This record gives sequence, structure tokens and C-alpha cells, in this order.
Amino acid sequence: MRVLPASAGRVAGVIAGLLAGILAAGAIAWPAMAAPECDVPAYLLTTESRLDKVAAAVERERRLDVLVVGTGSSSLPGAGEAAKAYPARLELALRNRLPGVAVRVTAEILSRTAAEAMAPRLPALLATHKPDLAIWQTGTTDAIRAVDPEDFRDAVDDGVAAIRQTGADVLLINPQYSPRLETMISLTPYLDRMRMVTQQHDVLLFDRFAIMRHWSESGAFDLFGPVKGLEMAHAVHDCLGRALAIFLLDAARIDPTSLRIKQ
Repeated sequence: MRVLPASAGRVAGVIAGLLAGILAAGAIAWPAMAAPECDVPAYLLTTESRLDKVAAAVERERRLDVLVVGTGSSSLPGAGEAAKAYPARLELALRNRLPGVAVRVTAEILSRTAAEAMAPRLPALLATHKPDLAIWQTGTTDAIRAVDPEDFRDAVDDGVAAIRQTGADVLLINPQYSPRLETMISLTPYLDRMRMVTQQHDVLLFDRFAIMRHWSESGAFDLFGPVKGLEMAHAVHDCLGRALAIFLLDAARIDPTSLRIKQ
């Protein structure tokens, strides 16, 4: 892993501070509405890869255990905020769509942990939780620290391989989109490497970056707007959780109306 010079380290510190503010309050000026319009284009929620372990758990056992391994942007700060972060919103969305199925989504949040440090921890986490699906959100910390993109790719590759060895399905989530953050760091090399790894292993990528950029460019949300509190972060996490649930059910080929696996 490349070591940052002192000047680059100071820049990374500034970026980390900015990111902390984004994570804490969403940095999104949501329109004044009870339920924000956060539709996602179908092409961003469609995949040819399959979640066979998820399908089997739901169809045969009427249960689904999901483990989310993430960094700061997978959580919200403060007491009681875990219930409003996207892992909890994913659980609620899945329960609503899968009546009669026991759904559990567990979040393991290791803030500011780069992929190289996270990958070796994955086998132990999976041994503890034994999920049907492991969701790994990564990339932001590596981009902030200017980790060599090829080192990042190797770490993600190692992590995905480790998850697959346990028999669990795998889904990666890439960094969130922030126009302000994009002016300070380049996420593109890390987004590209994550896509390469998912294609190599035929696993899913939930393109959080593209989804949030779509919301920004479509005018659904003003991502340049002023920070106005945690309620904005609540909204974006809820939208992401619902979109992720749709994505998972499609990849598992599950028809919620019948709870039968589509051929």
C-alpha cells in the first residue's frame, strides 16, 4: 500500500473531515416532501448475476440472514440512529416484501477501514454470523487515502474470494456520490476496480455512486445544497435501503407475490 507524504496526508485529513460531515448529515438538501421521490432507473437495479443462496434460503427455509460489512457511510451517528441507516431500512423493506419470511440484517461497521485491512477480517465475521448474503461496502476510505488502485483491487479480490469460500452470496456496494467530494478526490479508479472484481467473480455490484448521481442530475435531490440535519441522511438511507431490497430480490429471481423462484 502506498504511504502518503506529509502534504498528501494533510489533504487527506481535510477530505476526511468533509466526508465526516457528509456522513453525519447527508449533505443533501431534500425537497420539502413527506416521502422523497427517489426512483431508480431500471438499468441500475438489473443484473445477470444471481443470488442463489438467498433464493434457496427464502424459498426452502422461509428465512434470510444478511450481513453488511461497511465503513462510516453504512451508518449514522448518534444513539438510536442505527435503525435509520440503510442496513436497517433494507431489513424493513425486505420484511415488507417477503411476508412470512424471517429476515435479519446485521451490520458490522468498521469506520475508516481500508479494503486491505478489512479483507482479512471477513472470514471471522462470516464465521460468526453465517449469513446467506454478505454485503461489503468499500472504496471511500481507500480513495481518501490515495491507496494505489491496483492494491485496492487486489484487496477487494481477496475479500470477495474469502466470502465465496464460505458459501455465502456476495454483493459489493461502492462509494456514495457527492459533488463536493468529487472536487477533492477521484473515485473513478476505485469504482472501475470494484466493477472489474465483480465481473471477474460474477458477483453483484450495487452501484450506489451511480444511483445517487442520477438523483443529483435528475434534480430529484440537490446534492450541492446546504446541510440541514440528520433527517436528510435518514431520507437517503431509506431510499438506498428500498432500492437495495428491489435489487436483491431481482438478483435472487424472487417474485414477492408468490414467493416462488422465477426460472
